[in-house]
Amino acid sequence: MQIREFKIADYSGVTDLWQKCGLEVGRSDTREGLRRAHKRDPELFIVAEDKGKIVGAVLGRWDGRRGWMNHLGVDPECRHKRSGSKLVVELEQRLKAKGCEKMNLFIAPNNSRVQGFYEQLGYSRDELIFMEKWLT
Repeated sequence: MQIREFKIADYSGVTDLWQKCGLEVGRSDTREGLRRAHKRDPELFIVAEDKGKIVGAVLGRWDGRRGWMNHLGVDPECRHKRSGSKLVVELEQRLKAKGCEKMNLFIAPNNSRVQGFYEQLGYSRDELIFMEKWLT
């Protein structure tokens, strides 16, 4: 397995993977939306590839203060091979190199089964109220 930066040619493979993993591919995950995300933080949008097939992906973000992990997905057929852990560790290292001291992530209620995975990697739950507003 090789970890590398996302390329826009990976768009369909990544969004198909996220859907296969049960992650919501939302309004901001269009080809153009992911192109903008990649342009802003190219080294933080990474994929795991095995024999030419994308088997994992994570969209990392850096806002200058906190790191963010979005849409971590690993092909269900490739789980329990540490692919997800390797992607998280790689993203953490890349964020640390930028000066990031804290990384945040959200878990959707319908995906709460992954909480244990993140806890094993040292993440802890924090009770917050999440609010959002679409500007378009």
